[in-house]
Amino acid sequence: MQDLLTQISALRRPRILIRAARIGAESYHREARLPRLLGYGNVPRLGPSLVALMALEADLNEKRENGDAGYSIAAHVDVLTAVMGESRLLRAQTQVNGPTGVT
Repeated sequence: MQDLLTQISALRRPRILIRAARIGAESYHREARLPRLLGYGNVPRLGPSLVALMALEADLNEKRENGDAGYSIAAHVDVLTAVMGESRLLRAQTQVNGPTGVT
C-alpha cells in the first residue's frame, strides 16, 4: 500500500482542484461517497477503493488535459476528495496496525 500512497502524494494537479478537494476531504464519509462513485453495493476495502478511485481520477485528468467536452470539474473534485479521504483513512490505519495490517 505504500506504493499507492506514494502515487497519491506524487499527483500534480491544478491548485484550485486540490484546494477544493482538501476542503471536501475534511468532512469525508466513505459510506456515502463511495457507492455513488464506484457503484452501489458493498463498500470496498481501503486498498481496492483507492485503486479504483485513482483509475477514475486518471481518466478525468486526461479529459481535463485534452479539453474534452465531457469533462466535469465537479466530478473531478468529487473523485479527488474521495482519493484524499481514503488516503487519510489508509494512513491512519497503517499507523495503528503497522504496514502489514492494511486491508
